[in-house]
Formats: sequence, structure tokens, C-alpha cells
Amino acid sequence: MDPRALLGTLFRAALDAAGPEGRYAPLPSPPRGRTLVLGAGKAAARMAAAFEDAWEAHAGALPEGLVVTRRGHGAPTRAIEVAEASHPVPDAAGETAARRILALAAEAGPDDLVVFLMSGGASALLAAPAAGVSLGDKQAIGRALLRSGAPIDEMNRVRQALSAVKGGRLAAVAGARGAACVTWAISDVPGDAPAVIGSGPTVPLPEGEAPEAILARRGVALPDHLAEAMAANPAPALAPQDFRMLATPQMALEAAAAAARKAGLTPLILGDSLEGEAREVATVMAGIARQVLRHGQPAARPCVLLSGGETTVTVRGDGRGGRNAEFLLALALALGEDLAGGGIHALAADTDGIDGVETNAGAMIGPDTRARAATLGLNLRQQLDANDAFSAFEALGDLVTTGPTLTNVNDFRAILIP
Repeated sequence: MDPRALLGTLFRAALDAAGPEGRYAPLPSPPRGRTLVLGAGKAAARMAAAFEDAWEAHAGALPEGLVVTRRGHGAPTRAIEVAEASHPVPDAAGETAARRILALAAEAGPDDLVVFLMSGGASALLAAPAAGVSLGDKQAIGRALLRSGAPIDEMNRVRQALSAVKGGRLAAVAGARGAACVTWAISDVPGDAPAVIGSGPTVPLPEGEAPEAILARRGVALPDHLAEAMAANPAPALAPQDFRMLATPQMALEAAAAAARKAGLTPLILGDSLEGEAREVATVMAGIARQVLRHGQPAARPCVLLSGGETTVTVRGDGRGGRNAEFLLALALALGEDLAGGGIHALAADTDGIDGVETNAGAMIGPDTRARAATLGLNLRQQLDANDAFSAFEALGDLVTTGPTLTNVNDFRAILIP
């Protein structure tokens, strides 16, 4: 199979393993009262549609409820309302949806079942600021943290402290009158920690670094009124929650590995939770690829190096980026002549279909990437220094564009060494 087509096949296998269809099992017994579905995230609409089908077959009736997803990531549902809002920076639509979801949760009583559907992106989409915090405050803090290169767990710890819904607060509202609650999630975070997915609306974060300390370390100013709001917004005390996982990064990587074996390749899963600066992770990956080329370790050719997780980009230039495109551009540079000499191809993409804020999921490189760039007059080092990887791959015609996939198990990277 053509190497680029093969990489596409592996990516599709990963995406197929990341969907919610057929995974809502076992289901709880139908309640005497309502079955109320509340949710948020890039996969929320697809999760809601799949839950409707599963619940109708199980209980003989459709549930009701409201979920919020990123604009353009909606899916047809029959009874559950789908709202759309901005991501990664929250907007007024997200705040309105979050307030409505909180109000619905507050209505739940002892005869009701509340089903929470959570996936990556819920942190920004479920935007209900705590008392004393404005939406503008959350937007400013979020933008500053994004530009600082803060990883997802740090961002979520700060988001929880500024929120009326995150950090278990939504579950506390829903359970206040005795409603039964269950959460189903699609993980997009390293380690699949329930408290980190979507900033944990139904699960408080464990003890850790204080949000104020994170902001100070990242060089993000914290106004006095926000410090006061954080202090007045402690996480609720919650009983252990019924939390179930539908799909994870590891499940996606294992599906890609199975597809690789079928194609006659040896797959090596290097990790489902790799973090760090995209260009630094690329340097490490280039070193592993060279070890395969020169010594047949940790696997002999032909093989494919698979990894997941979420890299970060500290923005220093004014280009059009995306962490997966930046990773690939740095990988092409780090491999140097070994890219062509080893016949290496690679794909990196976000499983939600959007790399950063651009329209592509990611990109590809191949043995001829550097030569074609030179022919076009592209200086790849300058493109990387400007955080302008998107523009480089757009000029090369090597963007990977899927449109919204309606799921999200974070980044997928595959390096093919034939």
C-alpha cells in the first residue's frame, strides 16, 4: 500500500475506535421519573445521539436533556437538544448553555436519573463563571494560558477554580435532591483521569498545585478580584461517583496497531500520554526513528511508531500553527537527511479533526518534504520559528483535512519506517 494511504488507514482505524456507538453497556435500570441527559465536549452531540439509540432499546423510551458542543460539531438527535458554542476560548453561547444545564440539573429529584456525557473541549464549552468572575475574565485567563504553553492539567486546575460548574460542582447540583447520577466520558487527557476530562464537572480534581501558583509560574497576571473569587469558590465534597469510560487514547492506538499488523508492519506504541513542547517531542521521536534505521531497535523495519497525548506550543511567532503541524515540521528538520534516506513518512493529527484553530486535522511529511519545500522557496526553519507550520504544509499540499470527527481522544502520531 502507498505509505500515505497506509498512514491514512491507521488514522481512520484510530478514529473508528474512538466513537461511542455500541459502548453504553451496562445501562442503569430505568428510573421511575425522568432520564435527563446533560453533557459537553467536542463529542457531545455524537455521544447524545448514540445514547438515545441505546436508551430507547433498553428502556423503550427516549431520554431528554441538553448538551453543548463546539460550533460545527453538531449531530442529529431526536430528543436531546444540542447547543453549539466557541472553543477553545469560551463565549456567551457557552455560558448560556452552561447556565441552562445547571438549571436542569437543579430540577432533578430522587426519582430521576441524570446522565452526564463528557468529552474533551467541555472545559471551554461549559462556561459558567463563579460568582465575581466574568466571561471576559475567563477568556483573558484562557488565552494567556494557551499562549504560555501550559499543559491541559494546569489549564483545567485554573478553570475549575474560576467555575460554577467544573470540579464536581455540576454533580453536586444534580445530586442535591437525591437524583441518581452516572457519567460516561471519552478521554482526551493523559492518564484518562476523570477529574481532568473537561475539567471534571462531575469529579473534583485531587489536591495539587494551587491555581494561583500555576498562573504565577506561567507569567499570567491574576487580578485581585479573581484571587478573591477563587478563595470563595471551594470544590464541593462529593461521594464517589459512577464514572464510566467509552473511549480512550490507548484504545485508538491499539486499533491503529492492529491495522498496522494487518498491513505487515510491526507497530510500537510509545505511549498514549506523551506531553511536552511539540518541537521537543519531535526531536525525541527523530532519535527513536534513527535507532530503527541504524540498529533495528527497538524494532526492525518495516515498522510504525505510534503515540498519543497532547503536546503544547509556546507561541513566539505570529504564524498559523497547530501543535500537530508544528510537531511534523520539527520532525522533518530533526530527521534531516534521514527523512529521505530512510524513506520515512509520518502523520500527526488531532482526533477531533481540528489542529489548534485551523481547519485541518493535521498534516503529513514524507521523504520528499524537504526537497519540495526548497523548490517552493520555503525555509522550514523560519516557518517553525514563526510558529507557521500550517502555512508550510498548506503550500506543500500536505494538510490532512477530515472535518469535525465528532469524537476526541487527543492527538494521533504515526511514523512509518519502511
